[in-house]
Amino acid sequence: MQTITRFPPSPTGSLHIGGARTALFNWLYARKTGGEMVLRIEDTDQERSTQAAIDVILESMKWLGLTWNKGPYYQTKRFDRYGEIIAQLLKQSDAYYCFCSKQRLDEVRGAQRKSGEKPKYDGRCRELNRIPDNHEEAVVRFKNPSQGTVVFNDVVRGRVEIANAEMDDLILARTDGAPTYNLTVVVDDIDMGITHVVRGEDHINNTPRQINIFHALKAKLPVFAHVPLILGKDGQRLSKRHGAVSVLDYRAMGILPEALLNYLVRLGWSHGDQEIFDFDEMIELFDIKDINKSPAAFNLEKLLWVNQQYIVNADQARLAKEMAKILNRRGLGLGDGPDLNEVVEVMRERAQTLEEMADKITYLYKDFDGYDPKAVKKNIKPESGNLLSVVHSQLARIDEWDEAHINQAINNVMDTENVKLGDLAQPLRIAISGSSATPSIDVTVKLVGKHRTLERIEKAIKFIAQSLQ
Repeated sequence: MQTITRFPPSPTGSLHIGGARTALFNWLYARKTGGEMVLRIEDTDQERSTQAAIDVILESMKWLGLTWNKGPYYQTKRFDRYGEIIAQLLKQSDAYYCFCSKQRLDEVRGAQRKSGEKPKYDGRCRELNRIPDNHEEAVVRFKNPSQGTVVFNDVVRGRVEIANAEMDDLILARTDGAPTYNLTVVVDDIDMGITHVVRGEDHINNTPRQINIFHALKAKLPVFAHVPLILGKDGQRLSKRHGAVSVLDYRAMGILPEALLNYLVRLGWSHGDQEIFDFDEMIELFDIKDINKSPAAFNLEKLLWVNQQYIVNADQARLAKEMAKILNRRGLGLGDGPDLNEVVEVMRERAQTLEEMADKITYLYKDFDGYDPKAVKKNIKPESGNLLSVVHSQLARIDEWDEAHINQAINNVMDTENVKLGDLAQPLRIAISGSSATPSIDVTVKLVGKHRTLERIEKAIKFIAQSLQ
């Protein structure tokens, strides 16, 4: 039997980290077993679902590379099918119309809470066996078995058992006929041939209810695997207060998609002590049976570390292309600066994100307004102006602007002025970049370019002279 998994996001907001991990686990297991993954948009909450959210979800999935085999299917386009199933359940007496008002239900639940009972529907309409008259409002409820237990073996959590007496006669259709979540999920999973339901453990309370609907429809149960939640550092469920949680927020931070996936797969799954996995390794090694039961803690610092490993090993042309997008978005003219291929090769080990790299190379493509005050205070001394004048003279004589000739010019200044490299290199760095943190000085001077280097040194000399007055 072919494995068919599904990822069913609700388009009431962005695709967040938890959802992305669920999508990844489903994608990996489908690929691992030679199966397929279905993408299903669960948009029955029509008040909160938006096309903008759908677009963001699809964009996020495509950016991550989590391609689906079938879909996207939209639940709002399947209302007729849900109606057929509701009619079937009514006909076979596995569902019934309920005419209880909201006021009555609130009163019943209030009394149950007061007496220490678990609040649930009291079954008043369960045996009425009548249909609503014209214009009479009624919901359709599932006639949950009142005896026995629901037992299933969860791949992650093991044996799960709940007594039917603990469960409510859940609503299948609202007064306007709109189907509810637990019904639509079961119908979709049956119709789409879903063999494995891999989802967050926050859904586990729905599973026994859904299993009873499967039984009522005489359908084969899928395999269930409920994965632990992702928590923040404080042990609370991951939320906006823990920082960026939307997939596209991480793209905006300059995280590579494969780095994010690599980090996510390790949240709740492991293979020994291995930290870095390419796609092929993930597919080969992943198994839902190896998902941990305990919640995973999200750690931004670890994600940044993983991302840097991918930047260090990324294809140079790919990095240059990504960097060009960012710099163009910032309005920088790339024609006036060095070749990006050369720049990213120099910078790949000096940045944890693409955005950080862009920040660190902006001075190569755009003149800066001022100097880092801390760098100036620490490295600019009264004699720095003279050293810069001498190095300006040496650099101006260079015809072939490369690292070897630049390095020779700097060594000449060190010899003639009897200074150490740090005494010269740091003021020169500040002069041409505005900061004391750059790659090696000869590489930095080479990348800035001869004209810009000489012009910036002249500007720095004036700045030092004015600051000494």
